[in-house]
Amino acid sequence: MDCSEHPLNQRKYIELAALHGNAAKYGVVQTDTYISPLLNKKILFLGSSVTLGYGALAESFVDYLWKRDGALVIKDAENGTTLTDDDEYSYVKRFQENLKNDPEGPDVFVLQLSTNDATQSKPLGKIANDGKYDLQTITGALEYIVSAAKEKWNCPILIFTNPDFNNPLYEQMVDRAQEVAEKYGAEMLDFFHDPNFKNLDSLYMADPIHPTRAGYKELWLPKFDAKLSEMVAEK
Repeated sequence: MDCSEHPLNQRKYIELAALHGNAAKYGVVQTDTYISPLLNKKILFLGSSVTLGYGALAESFVDYLWKRDGALVIKDAENGTTLTDDDEYSYVKRFQENLKNDPEGPDVFVLQLSTNDATQSKPLGKIANDGKYDLQTITGALEYIVSAAKEKWNCPILIFTNPDFNNPLYEQMVDRAQEVAEKYGAEMLDFFHDPNFKNLDSLYMADPIHPTRAGYKELWLPKFDAKLSEMVAEK
């Protein structure tokens, strides 16, 4: 789909396919299924290229959770999109579509703290004290999505971050996401401050932001598996 809309990306995908971390042995099809607490749990993932699996030929941790755990995953991910509500593909717009189309909601809602807001220098904004969220800011969009999911779906919410990729604004975003999580009782999976996700080998990263198949399967999957299993057990 991406190649049909952006033909010049075909060359990039050919380069990504040649990476040793994207070898077939790391693929979703080579992943065994086991009896998991996540079996048949509906989990909505809202994100951008890291949730999509851009650096791993569109096979992200979401697809591994489907194959390994039997989770009923919904991968709502678009390359290059932001939390801030700037266009029709923003997190806010796609979240609103999910609210409209699925009033009962998922068993768990997982939200990616987008790297694109940081690389595009979107305004950070402030925590709202009056319920009025500035959707043109990172904080406003994040707080709106988390608060609305809590109100409408009343399901467990998990916010996850990228590992540190040397961007000062993203570091501020991680701190702000922690504030939002504490305010609304959401959970955090913080790869940014995790020492096990610093200075990773090229086997695991296609570039400073995007993991390979090996990265998702060997590093990200166990973390998500454990955290989401813990969350559904507490529900």
